[in-house]
Amino acid sequence: QVQLVESGGGLVQAGGSLRLSCAASGRTFSSYGMGWFRQAPEKEREFVAAISGSGGITYYADSVKGRFTVSRDNAKNTLYLQMNSLQPEDTAVYYCARRSWGGPSEQRAYDSWGQGTQVTVSS
Repeated sequence: QVQLVESGGGLVQAGGSLRLSCAASGRTFSSYGMGWFRQAPEKEREFVAAISGSGGITYYADSVKGRFTVSRDNAKNTLYLQMNSLQPEDTAVYYCARRSWGGPSEQRAYDSWGQGTQVTVSS
């Protein structure tokens, strides 16, 4: 199993930016699509963004399209999520995950998850 460790969360004012990172262990990082999900208090975990193994194809939830950018550096085994124009409704714990099969927005398609990093956006 791969180990995934998120970092970069924190407290930011509305309209601000953050960049999340997800460091992955192992030698097969580029072989897998990766995704970002988030879970707000008292809400279900939801899809945010995903990227193919090569980085050439990306997917976004409608709620973050145009504000968030997912990318990866396969040489560094690292996944990123650049978040701009943050709003209070973006407040959540953000998780990265490795996709083994299935659609990029389906949680069941992911077989390994990080521990999450908290993002809090104040109004």
